[in-house]
Amino acid sequence: MTMAVQKKICMLGGFSVGKTSLVKRYVESVFSETYLTTVGVKIDKKAVVLGDKTVNLILWDLAGEDDMSSLRLSYMRGAAGYMLVADGTRPATLEMALSLRKRVEAEYGQLPFALLINKKDLTEQWTVTDADLGKLRGDGWWVQSSSARTGEGVDDAFADLATRILG
Repeated sequence: MTMAVQKKICMLGGFSVGKTSLVKRYVESVFSETYLTTVGVKIDKKAVVLGDKTVNLILWDLAGEDDMSSLRLSYMRGAAGYMLVADGTRPATLEMALSLRKRVEAEYGQLPFALLINKKDLTEQWTVTDADLGKLRGDGWWVQSSSARTGEGVDDAFADLATRILG
């Protein structure tokens, strides 16, 4: 018999980095070209089997922020971990992710997290460099690239974060 546990994961990142598209790709296996602005928070759920456990991931897709002060960190309360999302074509979104991590740690301490550099299908337009990402990996960050459009790297990123949350 498998044991079921429930874990809250928050999606954090700047405006228009692909948080909603990543969740939609992960939960529903679809991608929409239509841009939808998240207002407040949107909550989705997906059950994944990891070893002998079924984990119900409760995914909190928080509205994107380019003004850091307006992100409501209270949404993080009770989170088991979080996914920082940046857009590989916009380096400012990586800076936003780094700042968000500092704010989350100051408020909630160390939680498992992953940094997902999204829009891998547009790598020829990327301005975030391998050196930038290598430095973060060297600092112990878990960094992966993904494409909500093609689905590349999406399932792996969520499965890896869930595995690390379970310890």
